[in-house]
Amino acid sequence: MKLNEAGIDSALHQIEAQAIPENHPATVQLGELFGEHTFFLDTGGLAIIEPVKTDGAAESMGRVVKLARWSDESRKNLSPHEPEYTDIVVALDRAA
Repeated sequence: MKLNEAGIDSALHQIEAQAIPENHPATVQLGELFGEHTFFLDTGGLAIIEPVKTDGAAESMGRVVKLARWSDESRKNLSPHEPEYTDIVVALDRAA
């Protein structure tokens, strides 16, 4: 799921991560591997946010999905793994 600036800002106020800018060189390769998403890096590795269906909720919600772990202590290399759906759900249109 590609997030707009407001969605990215809202997510970043709820999770400890950095969004990879859309114009970053790694975004092309990540998109080829994982599809078109807004990518986030945190202490655990690479993640995306997938939409969550909510019955009648006023806010748009998303679940954090881990896609790759850091493969070294310097956090320069990532090792992809099967998507790991977390229990972390964020409001995507929440006022920051």
